[in-house]
Order: sequence, then structure tokens, then C-alpha cells
Amino acid sequence: MAASTLTEVARLAGVSPATASRVLNGSARKPGKDIAERVRQAADSLGYIPNAQAQGLAKSSSGLIGLIVHDIADPYFAAIARGVQEAAREQRKMVLLATTGGGPAEEKEAVAAFAARRADSIVIAGSRSSRDEDAEGNAELAAELDRYCRNGGQVAVVGHPVVGAAAQEGYHVLKVPNQELAGQLATELAAGWDGEFVIVAGPEGLLTSDDRVRGFQEGLEQAGHRAAEVLRTTFNRSGGYDAGLQLAARITAAASGGAAAPKLCIFAVNDVMAIGAAAALRSEGLRIPRDAAIAGFDDIETLRDFRPALSTVRLPLEDIGRLATRATGRHQDNGDDDGASPGGISGEVTLRRSTEPAA
Repeated sequence: MAASTLTEVARLAGVSPATASRVLNGSARKPGKDIAERVRQAADSLGYIPNAQAQGLAKSSSGLIGLIVHDIADPYFAAIARGVQEAAREQRKMVLLATTGGGPAEEKEAVAAFAARRADSIVIAGSRSSRDEDAEGNAELAAELDRYCRNGGQVAVVGHPVVGAAAQEGYHVLKVPNQELAGQLATELAAGWDGEFVIVAGPEGLLTSDDRVRGFQEGLEQAGHRAAEVLRTTFNRSGGYDAGLQLAARITAAASGGAAAPKLCIFAVNDVMAIGAAAALRSEGLRIPRDAAIAGFDDIETLRDFRPALSTVRLPLEDIGRLATRATGRHQDNGDDDGASPGGISGEVTLRRSTEPAA
């Protein structure tokens, strides 16, 4: 059955299509109360569904927020998405979601799709990359964002600015103190650990991972401890698992050869990598913290069920999503500041059972 049209509603109500549009699409220019009521009754009787794009043109707002994340199945991004959704409800807006796998070329396509749908704002969460293979994608993403902002769009990026983005108006960056917090974690761990440290990190050039590696090494240096070995792998659970297998082999090989097993404290630069590494150690018959200590970063919700409890750096992930959304929304609401600030966020080192010295 064909959907009812605005022309049919106007004909039944005895008004022009322009008048019917002003009533149903939210224009500031409204006809008299009796006429408006007649149009609404006609729309109800025909089952007319207003056109969202027409409403957006009438209101100069689509009521849409675009959210771009690397992987919504990752608890880190899921928590940020919850915060975005909560802030969107406060603004009476709907969230459009795009998952990209972390590639800037895919992020560029998502921005273009949101811009074509006249999204009022876009929130981007996920590590930036300075790798050579991402240079072209970064340039295209930056150009797409600059074009979107020039046309009145608002953008909030979590962590680092998009590489090469030049937009000033409508472009906000929520800085995450990854380097500083990783340094604090290293200092606290080094105070109670006299063995070796190993960092399980993402690919070199992934800025969030690099910040956390740099900060952790700085913290070890300040504590008078030698630098940690760095194992590079993919920035996900699978990468952590692969690194964990390498470390498990090292520990078991030393034990089988009659030598003392290396006393390792593993720092994985995000919690899902730490979970993967821990799973690999367990698969080889090793126990945490008896055979190796391990710590992560982010404090994702999944850790509530992880045993032994994982030492990590707690980030307010849902707050990050709320702050990013409000940072863009308040600029659209006549400058009404609702208390959100795009300036940055804080975190907290949380030591748990996974890094306690073995009995």
C-alpha cells in the first residue's frame, strides 16, 4: 500500500501543500490554530508519516548525530556509545552508528554519509594513525571533515585530532591523558616489582598505543627501572593473545631448561589485549600472578567478570561519550553551555590482584 503524501493531506484539510508542510514539518511560520488542527487531523486519518529530511530543512536541524567507532563489539567503544546515546536523548536527537575497523578511508566514507544525511554533529572515537599506509586516507578524511565543518557541521574527536584536519570552527578535540596515566601506572607497578617489564602494544604509528608505550617507559625511568621490552601486535584481543603465547613460550622454555623462569610484569596497552594475553598464558598452564603479572588500560566493563581482577587505568568511558556529544550540541543551542567541556578528561590508576607479588 502506497504511503500517503503531503499533497493528499493538504487536499483533505483544504489547504495548500505549503501550509500543510509548515504544520507538519516544524516550521517557525505556523498558520492559525484551527487550520493547524485540521491539517493534523487529516494527517492522522491518512496515516501520514512526516518526511524527516523535509523537517530538517524546515528546522535547520536534522536531529541526527553521527557516531564513528572502530568496533562496537569492543567494550571500550560500546561504553562510549552509551554515553553518546544518553547525551543525544537529552538533546532529543537520534544517533546514527558507523563501525569502520579503524581505517581512515572507511571513516571518511562514514563522514560523507552522515554529511549527506545532514547530521547536526559527528563524534569520532578511535586511535589516530600516522602510519605511511594511512597517509592518503588521513588526507581524504581531513578534507571531508573540513568540508563538513565549513557547511555548519560540528565534530568532536576523542583523543588526538584527525591527522591533517584544518577546520577551526565546529571542530573539538577531547584530549585523553594516555601518556601521563601510563606513566603513573608504571611508577606504581615498579614500586612493588623487581623483575622485568614487557609492553604489549599496537602497531607503531597508532597514536594512542604509542602514547601509552611512551608514558610507561617514562614512568619506569623515573622509578629507576630499566626500560621495558616492547612487543608489537594488532590492537585487539587477538593481538594480545598472540603476544601472550610468545611470552608463555619464553617462561615455559626457561623452566624446562632448568633455569629460573623470567619474572615478567606485562603491560598491555588496552584491556582487551590484556584479556587476550592472560587467556594465552592460561592456555599454556600458567597462572596470574604466580607465573606472570599483567595490567591493562581503560577499565572496560568486561573486567567485572575477569579473574584475577585486572590492574588497569580507569577511564570514564561513558562520560567521554557524553562530553563529546555535549561539546558539539551546546554550540548549536545558541551557545547555551550545559557544563560540558571539550578540554580533556582524567583517569585513575587502579591496582588489583593481577599484579600482586606472588606468594
